[in-house]
Amino acid sequence: MAKELKGTRITANCVAPGATATDMFFSGKSEERVESAKATNPMERLRGGRGHARGVGFRCADAAEWVNGQVIRVNGGSV
Repeated sequence: MAKELKGTRITANCVAPGATATDMFFSGKSEERVESAKATNPMERLRGGRGHARGVGFRCADAAEWVNGQVIRVNGGSV
């Protein structure tokens, strides 16, 4: 996509969020599974949607104009 948009000054990136502290994430998961998700994350916690929104917001700023064709991982360091 980034190559197809060549010359338009439009960037093509995607965001790969990690586990997010939302009702959808918690639904049907045991407390043990939630704690496991926290423990396996290098930050040892879950992040709410605002953390992901900030990662996306960066992409909308002029400072990010040179970032193109990338997968932006907003996941606290999970691999």
